[in-house]
Amino acid sequence: MSAAIKQRLKLQMFWPTFDPFLFCAFHNDRFPEGNGTLGPAASLAGRNIGQDFAGINGWRMYHGSKVPGFPAHPHRGFETVTIVNEGFVDHADSMGAAGRYGQGDTQWMTAGKGVQHSEMFPLVYEDKPNPIELFQIWLNLPAKSKMVEPHFGMLWNEQTPVAKLQDNAGNATQVKIVAGAYSTPAGENILPLAPPPDSWAGDTDNEVAIWIIDLEPNAIWTLPAASRGLNRTLYFFEGKSAQMDGIDVSVQEAYVLDSSISAEIQNTGTKARFLLLQGRPINEPVQQHGPFVMNTRQELQQAFSDYQRTQFGGWPWQEHDQTHGKEQGRFAKFADGRVEAPKPS
Repeated sequence: MSAAIKQRLKLQMFWPTFDPFLFCAFHNDRFPEGNGTLGPAASLAGRNIGQDFAGINGWRMYHGSKVPGFPAHPHRGFETVTIVNEGFVDHADSMGAAGRYGQGDTQWMTAGKGVQHSEMFPLVYEDKPNPIELFQIWLNLPAKSKMVEPHFGMLWNEQTPVAKLQDNAGNATQVKIVAGAYSTPAGENILPLAPPPDSWAGDTDNEVAIWIIDLEPNAIWTLPAASRGLNRTLYFFEGKSAQMDGIDVSVQEAYVLDSSISAEIQNTGTKARFLLLQGRPINEPVQQHGPFVMNTRQELQQAFSDYQRTQFGGWPWQEHDQTHGKEQGRFAKFADGRVEAPKPS
């Protein structure tokens, strides 16, 4: 085995993660044409509506009944980082923030002391399929930040840094930098967009990195070494085959790596795509129950009590599965009422 590889793990819908990451779900749904009200133009017969995770015909309704997705639900004590490679997500939350994002955008929300949000997948196209591919990553908060004010942030695709590289044979690799600076072989230091203010990723000493790496056929790229003692996992989620330091690796696997050792990756098949999650462990106790992640059982009990009492600010939207209409483009409405759309790159 490569000196860099400490462990190999198989991938399913929910991917193995390590401190400071709590969870990573890969949603890859081949939704059909839309029905004019943002749902699928297909029969829902045979689906367990409200709990549809079976993947019938290559797609799921999840907890949605008319539109696929996740109607209003609470969180406390961590952050959600949602990277949409393809398709769209309609967001609404108890802060009054909202958005439609996709096509490479990242929505980064700090739940902090408590927030409700909904995440629906609007099927906006009625004349063609509506595929969606996204990662939802949960990044923990340290005890000192568990009860910070919630925050809604948007990282538009057009402004997200991308390193475009070539190996000695001219084969291309692209590194999309959602979090964590990347130093190119030529010595250029590419900085990410700023994470939310209370994020564990906000302190560069924590070396949090979230990168999406695309290698064209035959491309060779080296994952640079970082500090010793980080948790570093590389997920091979699309493609066919590759080699890492000369060792054959396969799609639908994760590789737990030694963060202090570089690793050379060569794509030996079709276009290959990897997700990197890396960060310094928080090294604090984790007590989790569903959507709440705290440090002690008592804090968990308090989270349930607070939610029952306050609903984390209540739900200011007309629907619990709030969507933003057929004609709406990508946008973000922030908690202070400010509205923005992506700017051309």
